[in-house]
Amino acid sequence: MNTPVLTIDERHNIEQGAWFSKLSTPLRNAILSRAIVRRHADGTPLASRGGQAEEWCGVARGAVRISSVSLSGKQVTLTYAEPGVWFGDIALFDGLPRTHDADTHGETTLLVVRKPDFKDLLAQHVELYDALLRLNCRRLRLMFNQFEDLNTRPLQARLAKQLLLLAKSYGIAQGEEIRIGLALAQEDLAQLLGASRQRVNQELKGFEREGAVRVEPTRLVVLSREKLLVLAER
Repeated sequence: MNTPVLTIDERHNIEQGAWFSKLSTPLRNAILSRAIVRRHADGTPLASRGGQAEEWCGVARGAVRISSVSLSGKQVTLTYAEPGVWFGDIALFDGLPRTHDADTHGETTLLVVRKPDFKDLLAQHVELYDALLRLNCRRLRLMFNQFEDLNTRPLQARLAKQLLLLAKSYGIAQGEEIRIGLALAQEDLAQLLGASRQRVNQELKGFEREGAVRVEPTRLVVLSREKLLVLAER
């Protein structure tokens, strides 16, 4: 079996991913045997809206920014694919062009399965159809939850919830503090939340006064997960 060369941490991220870890051992091995490892610098373009889909990818390290361009020509970040997340399967299924842009955020390692190998996996492992159906159902539920939050919850609650999610995905424990390892500017957070940078800045200052977070030049540090949970429910 052609096993891709990953570091111990990268392999752990893939194997412990919420979706991949639930697959059967034969299917996990089959995916790994067809995958190649690619390491990219920050800001490397991976896919463009309107382009043809040729690859299915799993994030082993770093992050992939999924974005689109607004009518005014502004790049808008929709989400970040974290370590353990697989993406790119939808356009391989329906054969239509990519719906969004994708580029790396920070140094990123990907496992890449090319389109012919993806099709072979589907043909040889019926389990993969069911697994990808569950994966896309989860994506749809998350999307509906985001729509609901955007329309019913104040920015303070949405920001607190987003910080909790980032701490879960990229948190580095340092004593009682949790440093969010993903470098995000306030503009990046604002795009994720559908708000202005100024309003996000005001809310973060309020979080600092509450003793919930500390804002550093390129990082956010969670000082109290419990206080963020309270803010997320207000």
